[in-house]
Amino acid sequence: MSVEGKKRIITTQRLLEMKERGEKVAMLTAYDFTSARIIDEAGIDIILVGDSAANVMAGHETTLPITLDQMIYHAQSVVRAVKNPMVVVDMPFGTYQGNSKLAVSSAIRIMKESEADAVKVEGGHEILESIGRILSAGIPVMGHLGLTPQSIHKFGTYSVRAKEEAEAEKLVNDALELEDAGCFALVLEKIPAALGKRVADALRIPVIGIGAGNGVDGQVLVMHDMLGLTQEFSPRFLRRYHNLYDEMFKAVKNYISDVKNRDFPNEQEQY
Repeated sequence: MSVEGKKRIITTQRLLEMKERGEKVAMLTAYDFTSARIIDEAGIDIILVGDSAANVMAGHETTLPITLDQMIYHAQSVVRAVKNPMVVVDMPFGTYQGNSKLAVSSAIRIMKESEADAVKVEGGHEILESIGRILSAGIPVMGHLGLTPQSIHKFGTYSVRAKEEAEAEKLVNDALELEDAGCFALVLEKIPAALGKRVADALRIPVIGIGAGNGVDGQVLVMHDMLGLTQEFSPRFLRRYHNLYDEMFKAVKNYISDVKNRDFPNEQEQY
Protein backbone atom coordinates (compact mmCIF):
# COMPACT_ATOMS: atom_id res chain seq x y z
CA MET A 1 0.00 0.00 0.00
CA SER A 2 1.30 3.48 -0.82
CA VAL A 3 1.97 6.15 1.78
CA GLU A 4 -1.29 7.31 3.42
CA GLY A 5 -3.40 4.99 1.27
CA LYS A 6 -3.84 4.40 -2.43
CA LYS A 7 -5.52 7.59 -3.61
CA ARG A 8 -3.12 10.02 -5.29
CA ILE A 9 -3.41 13.58 -6.54
CA ILE A 10 -2.33 13.06 -10.15
CA THR A 11 -4.91 11.06 -12.12
CA THR A 12 -5.71 10.57 -15.80
CA GLN A 13 -8.36 13.31 -15.52
CA ARG A 14 -5.89 15.67 -13.85
CA LEU A 15 -3.44 15.13 -16.71
CA LEU A 16 -6.10 16.03 -19.29
CA GLU A 17 -6.87 19.19 -17.33
CA MET A 18 -3.16 20.05 -17.22
CA LYS A 19 -2.98 19.82 -21.01
CA GLU A 20 -6.12 21.93 -21.43
CA ARG A 21 -4.68 24.77 -19.36
CA GLY A 22 -1.19 24.48 -20.85
CA GLU A 23 0.55 23.21 -17.71
CA LYS A 24 3.56 21.06 -18.56
CA VAL A 25 3.80 17.52 -17.16
CA ALA A 26 7.03 16.57 -15.35
CA MET A 27 7.85 12.86 -15.33
CA LEU A 28 10.88 10.91 -14.06
CA THR A 29 11.79 7.27 -13.66
CA ALA A 30 12.29 5.61 -10.29
CA TYR A 31 12.90 2.00 -9.34
CA ASP A 32 13.26 1.97 -5.54
CA PHE A 33 11.59 3.27 -2.39
CA THR A 34 14.16 5.90 -1.38
CA SER A 35 14.44 7.55 -4.78
CA ALA A 36 10.68 7.53 -5.31
CA ARG A 37 10.09 9.21 -1.95
CA ILE A 38 12.54 12.00 -2.78
CA ILE A 39 11.10 12.83 -6.19
CA ASP A 40 7.55 12.57 -4.83
CA GLU A 41 8.36 15.12 -2.13
CA ALA A 42 9.98 17.35 -4.77
CA GLY A 43 6.62 17.55 -6.58
CA ILE A 44 6.93 15.28 -9.64
CA ASP A 45 3.69 14.64 -11.56
CA ILE A 46 4.34 11.11 -12.85
CA ILE A 47 6.81 8.42 -11.79
CA LEU A 48 7.61 5.89 -14.48
CA VAL A 49 8.82 2.54 -13.23
CA GLY A 50 10.69 2.06 -16.46
CA ASP A 51 12.07 -1.07 -18.03
CA SER A 52 15.23 1.05 -18.18
CA ALA A 53 15.78 -0.62 -14.80
CA ALA A 54 17.32 -3.36 -16.93
CA ASN A 55 20.06 -0.89 -17.88
CA VAL A 56 20.64 1.32 -14.83
CA MET A 57 19.82 -1.17 -12.08
CA ALA A 58 20.90 -4.50 -13.58
CA GLY A 59 23.57 -3.52 -16.11
CA HIS A 60 22.01 -5.01 -19.24
CA GLU A 61 22.80 -3.53 -22.64
CA THR A 62 19.12 -3.37 -23.63
CA THR A 63 15.75 -3.31 -21.86
CA LEU A 64 14.77 -6.73 -23.23
CA PRO A 65 16.01 -9.05 -20.43
CA ILE A 66 13.96 -7.59 -17.57
CA THR A 67 11.09 -9.85 -16.50
CA LEU A 68 7.52 -9.20 -15.40
CA ASP A 69 8.36 -10.36 -11.87
CA GLN A 70 11.27 -7.93 -11.72
CA MET A 71 9.14 -5.04 -12.95
CA ILE A 72 6.51 -5.82 -10.33
CA TYR A 73 9.20 -5.87 -7.63
CA HIS A 74 10.45 -2.41 -8.64
CA ALA A 75 6.88 -1.10 -8.92
CA GLN A 76 6.01 -2.35 -5.44
CA SER A 77 9.03 -0.55 -4.02
CA VAL A 78 8.04 2.72 -5.70
CA VAL A 79 4.33 2.57 -4.83
CA ARG A 80 5.14 2.11 -1.13
CA ALA A 81 6.93 5.46 -1.18
CA VAL A 82 4.60 7.82 -3.00
CA LYS A 83 1.40 9.69 -2.21
CA ASN A 84 1.02 12.37 -4.90
CA PRO A 85 2.30 11.39 -8.37
CA MET A 86 0.76 8.89 -10.73
CA VAL A 87 2.81 5.68 -10.93
CA VAL A 88 3.07 4.16 -14.40
CA VAL A 89 4.78 0.80 -14.95
CA ASP A 90 6.41 -0.34 -18.18
CA MET A 91 5.16 -3.68 -19.42
CA PRO A 92 8.35 -5.55 -20.26
CA PHE A 93 9.23 -7.07 -23.60
CA GLY A 94 7.32 -10.25 -24.37
CA THR A 95 4.35 -9.59 -22.09
CA TYR A 96 1.99 -7.96 -24.59
CA GLN A 97 3.33 -8.11 -28.16
CA GLY A 98 1.41 -10.55 -30.35
CA ASN A 99 -0.70 -12.07 -27.59
CA SER A 100 -3.57 -9.97 -26.28
CA LYS A 101 -4.61 -12.57 -23.69
CA LEU A 102 -1.10 -12.55 -22.23
CA ALA A 103 -1.17 -8.75 -22.38
CA VAL A 104 -4.23 -8.40 -20.18
CA SER A 105 -3.11 -11.06 -17.71
CA SER A 106 0.31 -9.37 -17.42
CA ALA A 107 -1.26 -5.94 -16.91
CA ILE A 108 -3.62 -7.32 -14.27
CA ARG A 109 -0.67 -8.82 -12.39
CA ILE A 110 1.12 -5.46 -12.42
CA MET A 111 -1.92 -3.61 -11.10
CA LYS A 112 -2.92 -6.20 -8.46
CA GLU A 113 0.54 -6.95 -7.13
CA SER A 114 2.03 -3.44 -7.19
CA GLU A 115 -1.06 -1.20 -6.80
CA ALA A 116 0.32 1.10 -9.50
CA ASP A 117 -1.97 3.45 -11.43
CA ALA A 118 -1.31 2.55 -15.08
CA VAL A 119 0.87 0.61 -17.49
CA LYS A 120 2.91 1.73 -20.48
CA VAL A 121 3.40 -0.15 -23.76
CA GLU A 122 5.55 0.48 -26.82
CA GLY A 123 4.13 0.44 -30.34
CA GLY A 124 1.24 1.61 -32.48
CA HIS A 125 -1.20 -0.09 -34.81
CA GLU A 126 0.39 -3.51 -34.37
CA ILE A 127 -0.45 -3.69 -30.62
CA LEU A 128 -3.96 -2.18 -30.70
CA GLU A 129 -5.58 -5.51 -29.88
CA SER A 130 -3.47 -5.85 -26.73
CA ILE A 131 -4.22 -2.26 -25.72
CA GLY A 132 -7.93 -2.88 -26.19
CA ARG A 133 -7.83 -5.96 -23.99
CA ILE A 134 -5.94 -4.14 -21.25
CA LEU A 135 -8.32 -1.18 -21.36
CA SER A 136 -11.30 -3.53 -21.25
CA ALA A 137 -10.05 -4.66 -17.84
CA GLY A 138 -10.24 -1.07 -16.61
CA ILE A 139 -6.48 -0.52 -16.65
CA PRO A 140 -5.22 2.88 -17.91
CA VAL A 141 -2.65 2.63 -20.71
CA MET A 142 0.09 5.08 -21.68
CA GLY A 143 1.43 4.66 -25.22
CA HIS A 144 5.00 5.05 -26.48
CA LEU A 145 6.05 5.85 -30.06
CA GLY A 146 9.18 6.97 -31.91
CA LEU A 147 12.31 5.26 -30.67
CA THR A 148 10.96 2.18 -28.90
CA PRO A 149 13.86 0.49 -27.07
CA GLN A 150 12.12 -2.90 -26.90
CA SER A 151 12.35 -2.97 -30.72
CA ILE A 152 16.07 -2.20 -30.85
CA HIS A 153 16.92 -5.40 -32.72
CA LYS A 154 14.32 -4.54 -35.36
CA PHE A 155 15.67 -1.04 -35.94
CA GLY A 156 19.32 -1.85 -35.24
CA THR A 157 20.12 1.63 -33.93
CA TYR A 158 19.19 4.17 -31.26
CA SER A 159 19.27 7.04 -33.78
CA VAL A 160 16.48 9.59 -34.24
CA ARG A 161 13.27 8.08 -35.59
CA ALA A 162 10.68 9.41 -38.07
CA LYS A 163 12.98 11.78 -39.95
CA GLU A 164 11.59 10.55 -43.25
CA GLU A 165 8.08 11.53 -44.34
CA ALA A 166 6.69 7.99 -44.56
CA GLU A 167 7.75 7.07 -41.03
CA ALA A 168 6.58 10.44 -39.71
CA GLU A 169 3.12 9.92 -41.23
CA LYS A 170 2.92 6.43 -39.73
CA LEU A 171 3.84 7.84 -36.34
CA VAL A 172 1.09 10.49 -36.54
CA ASN A 173 -1.45 7.87 -37.61
CA ASP A 174 -0.34 5.53 -34.83
CA ALA A 175 -0.66 8.35 -32.29
CA LEU A 176 -4.22 9.07 -33.41
CA GLU A 177 -5.07 5.38 -33.24
CA LEU A 178 -3.67 5.10 -29.71
CA GLU A 179 -5.78 8.05 -28.62
CA ASP A 180 -8.88 6.63 -30.29
CA ALA A 181 -8.23 3.27 -28.63
CA GLY A 182 -8.36 4.96 -25.22
CA CYS A 183 -4.77 5.64 -24.16
CA PHE A 184 -4.67 8.46 -21.58
CA ALA A 185 -1.24 9.79 -22.58
CA LEU A 186 1.59 9.19 -25.02
CA VAL A 187 5.38 9.21 -24.78
CA LEU A 188 7.34 10.27 -27.87
CA GLU A 189 11.01 9.33 -27.85
CA LYS A 190 13.84 10.75 -29.96
CA ILE A 191 11.96 12.26 -32.91
CA PRO A 192 12.27 15.66 -34.65
CA ALA A 193 10.92 18.53 -32.53
CA ALA A 194 8.58 19.72 -35.27
CA LEU A 195 6.97 16.27 -35.43
CA GLY A 196 6.61 16.17 -31.66
CA LYS A 197 4.71 19.47 -31.70
CA ARG A 198 2.58 18.28 -34.60
CA VAL A 199 1.49 15.20 -32.65
CA ALA A 200 0.89 17.14 -29.44
CA ASP A 201 -1.25 19.68 -31.31
CA ALA A 202 -3.26 16.90 -32.99
CA LEU A 203 -4.09 14.94 -29.82
CA ARG A 204 -6.40 15.74 -26.92
CA ILE A 205 -4.36 13.57 -24.55
CA PRO A 206 -1.02 14.72 -23.08
CA VAL A 207 2.09 13.99 -25.14
CA ILE A 208 5.26 13.60 -23.07
CA GLY A 209 8.59 13.82 -24.80
CA ILE A 210 12.07 12.45 -24.31
CA GLY A 211 14.11 13.97 -27.09
CA ALA A 212 10.95 15.21 -28.84
CA GLY A 213 11.47 18.96 -28.44
CA ASN A 214 9.68 21.52 -26.28
CA GLY A 215 6.45 21.67 -28.27
CA VAL A 216 4.99 18.66 -26.45
CA ASP A 217 2.96 18.67 -23.23
CA GLY A 218 5.64 17.44 -20.85
CA GLN A 219 9.03 15.81 -20.48
CA VAL A 220 10.45 12.58 -19.06
CA LEU A 221 14.02 11.60 -18.24
CA VAL A 222 15.69 8.63 -16.62
CA MET A 223 16.54 9.75 -13.09
CA HIS A 224 20.00 8.16 -13.13
CA ASP A 225 20.83 10.11 -16.29
CA MET A 226 19.59 13.53 -15.18
CA LEU A 227 21.36 13.19 -11.81
CA GLY A 228 24.66 12.29 -13.48
CA LEU A 229 24.90 8.81 -11.99
CA THR A 230 25.42 7.44 -15.47
CA GLN A 231 28.35 8.86 -17.44
CA GLU A 232 28.52 6.80 -20.62
CA PHE A 233 25.11 7.97 -21.93
CA SER A 234 25.07 11.52 -23.36
CA PRO A 235 22.36 12.07 -25.99
CA ARG A 236 21.55 15.60 -27.08
CA PHE A 237 18.23 15.63 -25.21
CA LEU A 238 19.78 14.85 -21.82
CA ARG A 239 20.36 17.72 -19.41
CA ARG A 240 22.34 16.67 -16.34
CA TYR A 241 21.12 18.54 -13.29
CA HIS A 242 23.84 17.21 -11.02
CA ASN A 243 26.96 15.04 -11.09
CA LEU A 244 26.21 12.44 -8.45
CA TYR A 245 28.77 10.08 -9.93
CA ASP A 246 31.62 12.35 -8.81
CA GLU A 247 29.91 13.14 -5.51
CA MET A 248 29.50 9.46 -4.64
CA PHE A 249 32.98 8.59 -5.87
CA LYS A 250 34.55 11.25 -3.63
CA ALA A 251 32.45 10.21 -0.63
CA VAL A 252 33.46 6.56 -0.98
CA LYS A 253 37.14 7.51 -1.40
CA ASN A 254 36.95 9.63 1.77
CA TYR A 255 35.27 6.80 3.68
CA ILE A 256 37.95 4.32 2.60
CA SER A 257 40.65 6.76 3.64
CA ASP A 258 39.11 7.40 7.05
CA VAL A 259 38.75 3.66 7.73
CA LYS A 260 42.31 2.91 6.62
CA ASN A 261 43.69 5.79 8.71
CA ARG A 262 41.68 4.76 11.79
CA ASP A 263 39.85 8.09 11.76
CA PHE A 264 36.41 6.45 11.48
CA PRO A 265 34.77 5.87 13.86
CA ASN A 266 36.04 8.58 16.18
CA GLU A 267 35.26 8.99 19.90
CA GLN A 268 31.87 10.62 19.19
CA GLU A 269 30.85 7.86 16.78
CA GLN A 270 31.08 4.89 19.10
CA TYR A 271 29.30 3.62 22.22
